[in-house]
Amino acid sequence: MDYSTECDCGKVKVLAFFPLPIENYEARECDCDFCVAHGLAYLSDVNGTISFYPKDSLTPLQQGSKQATFWQCRFCRDIVAVSYTRNGETRGAVPAALFDKEHKLKPFISVSPKKLSPTQKSERWSTLWSKVI
Repeated sequence: MDYSTECDCGKVKVLAFFPLPIENYEARECDCDFCVAHGLAYLSDVNGTISFYPKDSLTPLQQGSKQATFWQCRFCRDIVAVSYTRNGETRGAVPAALFDKEHKLKPFISVSPKKLSPTQKSERWSTLWSKVI
């Protein structure tokens, strides 16, 4: 199913395709310092896709192991996606907060990637995150 949303100021658009209705997913609430400070929980499906644009309205940020890139609107400062590239393929997830205004999402589940090694993180992301197109 196709879903679209935008950041608070409306300058960045986010599109997601999930095989199941968005209400079927449990967003993963990361417990790293960056995600906690920004109140982030993420939605993705390994068989889904995400895209966000325009890129010139985004600021890339890196935290922790510097493997993932957080994409922030340079105007309203909303985080609109997180992504990483491995073996030439980019995968990512989108913040649930962007979608929960229009959809009744399940309660978030807590995850703790900060306990994982960099290799374990990228292996986990490759089994959960959507393809970025």
